[in-house]
Amino acid sequence: MTITDSGFMMENGVSCLRCTPQEEKKIITDLRNESERNLKEGNFYFVISSRWFQRWERYVGIEADENLIGNQSPDSRHMNGASSMVAERPGPIDNSDIVENGSDCDCKENEIQLRRMLMEGQDYVLVPQGVWEKLHEWYKGGPALPRKMILQGGYHRKFDVEVYPLCLKLIDSRDESQSIIWLSRKASVTELFRKVCALRGIEQDKACIWDYFNKRKHAQLFVSNKSLEQSNLQMDQDILLEQVDGRHSSRFGMDSTGNELALVSLEPSRSPMTIAGGPTLSNGHSSGYRSNLYPGSSLSSGLTDMDDGFDAYNSVRKGEKGGLAGLQNLGNTCFMNSALQCLVHTPPLVEYFLKDYSDEINTENPLGMHGGLALAFGELLRKLWSSGQIAIAPRVFKGKLARFAPQFSGYNQHDSQELLAFLLDGLHEDLNRVKQKPYIEMKDSDGCPDEEVAAECWKNHKARNESVIVDVCQGQYKSTLVCPVCSKISITFDPFMYLSLPLPSTITRTMTVTVFYGDGSGLPMPYTISVLKNGFCKDLLLALGTACCLESDESLVLAEVYENKIYRYLEMPLEPLISIKDDEHIVAFRFQKKGMGKTKLVIFHRWQEKSTTDYLKSGTELFGTPLVTYLGEDQPSGADIETAVSEVLSPFKRMYSSAKAHIGKENGFLSDGLDEQCSSSDAQSVENREHEGTSSTDLSLLLLLTDDKVMNFRAFKKDTLFESGKILWVVLDWTDKEQELYDASYLKDIPVVHKAGFAAKKTWQEAISLSSCLDAFLMEEPLGPDDMWYCPRCKEHRQAIKKLDLWMLPEIIVFHLKRFTYCRYLKNKIDTFVNFPIHNLGLSKYVMNKDGQSYVYELYAISNHYGGLGGGHYTAYAKLIDENGWYHFNDSHVSSVNESDIKTSAAYLLFYKRVRTESKVEAGEASHCHSIS
Repeated sequence: MTITDSGFMMENGVSCLRCTPQEEKKIITDLRNESERNLKEGNFYFVISSRWFQRWERYVGIEADENLIGNQSPDSRHMNGASSMVAERPGPIDNSDIVENGSDCDCKENEIQLRRMLMEGQDYVLVPQGVWEKLHEWYKGGPALPRKMILQGGYHRKFDVEVYPLCLKLIDSRDESQSIIWLSRKASVTELFRKVCALRGIEQDKACIWDYFNKRKHAQLFVSNKSLEQSNLQMDQDILLEQVDGRHSSRFGMDSTGNELALVSLEPSRSPMTIAGGPTLSNGHSSGYRSNLYPGSSLSSGLTDMDDGFDAYNSVRKGEKGGLAGLQNLGNTCFMNSALQCLVHTPPLVEYFLKDYSDEINTENPLGMHGGLALAFGELLRKLWSSGQIAIAPRVFKGKLARFAPQFSGYNQHDSQELLAFLLDGLHEDLNRVKQKPYIEMKDSDGCPDEEVAAECWKNHKARNESVIVDVCQGQYKSTLVCPVCSKISITFDPFMYLSLPLPSTITRTMTVTVFYGDGSGLPMPYTISVLKNGFCKDLLLALGTACCLESDESLVLAEVYENKIYRYLEMPLEPLISIKDDEHIVAFRFQKKGMGKTKLVIFHRWQEKSTTDYLKSGTELFGTPLVTYLGEDQPSGADIETAVSEVLSPFKRMYSSAKAHIGKENGFLSDGLDEQCSSSDAQSVENREHEGTSSTDLSLLLLLTDDKVMNFRAFKKDTLFESGKILWVVLDWTDKEQELYDASYLKDIPVVHKAGFAAKKTWQEAISLSSCLDAFLMEEPLGPDDMWYCPRCKEHRQAIKKLDLWMLPEIIVFHLKRFTYCRYLKNKIDTFVNFPIHNLGLSKYVMNKDGQSYVYELYAISNHYGGLGGGHYTAYAKLIDENGWYHFNDSHVSSVNESDIKTSAAYLLFYKRVRTESKVEAGEASHCHSIS
C-alpha cells in the first residue's frame, strides 16, 4: 500500500505512524550490524536497484563516506551531494531497471533473474533479509530478488552472496524441447534431478542426465550430494535429458560396493605418472595421454578423453604445432584465459610441466593447496600443448580455482594481474621443495655492506622458499626507509615476482581554485595553475601554495562546494586529481597551522525572506560559498562564534565612499537585493546595530546553530558554551542591513575548475616509455598517511621517505602497468600508450648489484585489456617457443599477428625472458641494447 502524505498508513484498520528519516536510518543501521554479527551459510540477502536505494539514502541523510551497504556509484556523485538538502521520500521499491523478463524461465515471481553484467554498488546493492523486510514494510514495491549466502572455497573459505545462480539449458531428447533451469552452483545433483523430473514430468528412475557441454556428451550425472560446481557445470551450458528403461537404471548412482557415484567421466583412467607428467618424447610432448587409451577406442565409443574439449584424437599430430589452442570463455573468464595463455607460453614453465614434476608436489604445505593447483595447472598446460589448434574449455581448472581462490568463483569479471599474482604464489607453495620451513629472525642491516645483507636475506628466503617459481620468476629489490625526524635509515632486501609500475604523465591540466582566508585577513582570490593530469591532491596543494605565496607556518585545506554547501574535503594527499571534474567548484581555505586542530566553525549563508517573521523559520535559500574558520578558545561561547563570523566577513565590508561604483560593477558578480547606493547614515545604522545590546546576551547577527545538511536549526546566545574540538555549523541570515554592510558578491559565482572554450583543441595522444614507468617506480617518495612506518629509534609511527632499488632480476620478469586508479568517488582507467621494446630490453643500468652479469630481456607475451572498468575484455599476445611468429589469443580464437601490431595502448602485463648472451656481447650491452625510453 502506498504511504499517504498524511504521515501514516492504514493497514487492517490500524493506524501506523511513519518513521522519521533519522529513525529509518537508525533502524536499518541496527539491522545491518545485527546481520554482520550473524553471518552464516544459507542467510538470505536481497538485491535492490542502486537507483532506488540511493534515493532512500539521500532521504535519510546518508553521505557517500558513510554508505551503509555496497559501494557508491561514480555516476551518483552529485546526486548524493544534494542529499544535504531536504530530500523527498522515495516511492515504492523499484527494481524494474535491473531485472530481465522472467517469462521464458522456470521460475516463480520471486525468482525473476537479474540482467547480466550488473556491477554491485553501481547497478545494485545487497541488503540482509531483515533490512529488506523493513524497507518493504515501509515502501512496498519490488519485485523481491532473494539470493542465498554461500560458503566459497575449499581451503580458504569465505562467505559470498550468489547474485547470479547457475543457469542451465535443459534439452529433452524425447521431443528436442529446451527449458531454462536456475539453481545454485552449490545445489546438489540430487536437487538437479528433482527439478528436472518435476519440470519435464518424468520419473526419477527413468531419467538420465548428461553433462552436454558444447553439445557433446562429457559425463553422465548421477543422484548424489555432489554439488553442480564440483561437477564442473558452467553458466549457460547444456544438459541433456534422456529417458531410459527402468531396469537399466536400477543401479544409477551406485558402484559395485553400493557407494554413491556423482559423476562418471568419459575420459580413460590415467596412471599416477600421467597426472603430474608422463615420460617425455623427443619432441618435448608427453606420451602419457596416449599410453592408457582403451584398445580399439573410437570417437563414437564414448571412451575417449573428451574432458574440457580435449580427446585423444585432438592431440598434436606429427608436424603440427603445439601451443596454439585457444581457451573457451566460460562466462566472463577472458581475464583468466589471458593470464593463462601468458603463463603456458612461458618457456621455463612449459619445459617444467611437460616433464615429470610429481616428486616436487608439496601436499603438506599449509600455505598451499596440497598440490591441487599445481596438478590442475599442469594438466591444463599439457592439454594446451597437445591439442593442436582445438579450443579447450578449462572447466576443471576453473572449478579447482574456485575451490582454492573463492574470490575468482562465479561469473564476474576480474583482473588478470590479480589472478596472475595468485597463480604464481599458489604454484610456488604447491611446488615448494622445502617441507619444513625453519624459523628465521629478521635482523636490521646495522650499517653492513649491501652485498652481505642482500646475500643473507636471499639465503634466508631460499631456506623457506624453493620452487621452480622462485628459480625463474623471483628477483630481489632493496627497500630503504628514512625517518624524517631522527634520520634513522632502515634497509631491507625483499623478493618480488612482478613489478607494478605507475604510468607517469606529462600531460597537464589547468585548474582554477579560489583561496579564502580562514582568519578573514584578505579577500578571496581565484588562482589558475597547471598540474599533471594524472597527479594527486598533494601536487595541487604544492602548486597552489606556490601561486598564493603560502608561508611555512600556513596550511591549505581543499574542499568542493556544491549546492552552497561543502560537499567534501579533499584531505587525502594521494587522492587522484581525476576525481575532480572540470565543472566542479573547488575552494581552498588558508589557515595558520597553530590555529588549526581546535573547534572548526563552518558558516553557511542564507537570504532572509522579508515575509518571514519567525526567526527560526527564516528563508531556506542558501547562497554563496560557506566560510570555514577555527575558534581558538578552549570552551568557545556564542559570543566567540559571533566574533569569529564578524572577523571572516570583515574583508567583504563595503567602502561607502565609492559604494555606488562598487555596487554597480559588472564583473560577473551580482548584487541581488541591494539599493543602487548606500548612504553613510545607513552604514552608520548597521554599525550601531552591531554594538547595540552588547551587555545583553542576544546576538547582534542573525545566527542559528544547524547541522552539516542545514536541516535543523537552534537558537543560541552569547553566553551559550560549546564543547571544544567539535565541528560547529551555523547559518547566517542576511538581512537588508548585512547586504548593505557587506559585499556578498565575493561569496557568489566562484569559478569552476576549468571552463572549456568553444573551440577547444583535441588533446594529443600521449605516449610514455617503459623506462619512464620504471623510473617512476624507483623514485623516492614519502609514505602515505595510511601506510606509516614505525621508527625503532623514535618509537613512533612516521611518514618515512621510501626508496626502492632493483638488486637482482629473475629469468622471467613481469611488468604490471598500473592502468587502473581508484579513489573514494571514482574508478578510472588510464589508456595511455606505453612504448616498450620487443627485443633487447637492457636493464643492467637499473640493477644495483654489479655482479658482472648482463640483464638483457626479450618480450614473449602480453596480457591486454580493452574497454573500461567492471567489464571490458582481455586477450593475449604470445610468441611460440623457438619461433619468431606472434599469435593473438582471443579466448577460443587464435590467429597469427604481425610483430609490429602487438604494441597497443591495451597492453597491461608485459612478460619478458632473459636472453643469455656471450661475454663479448655483454661488454657492449649499452651500445647494442634498445633504449627503453
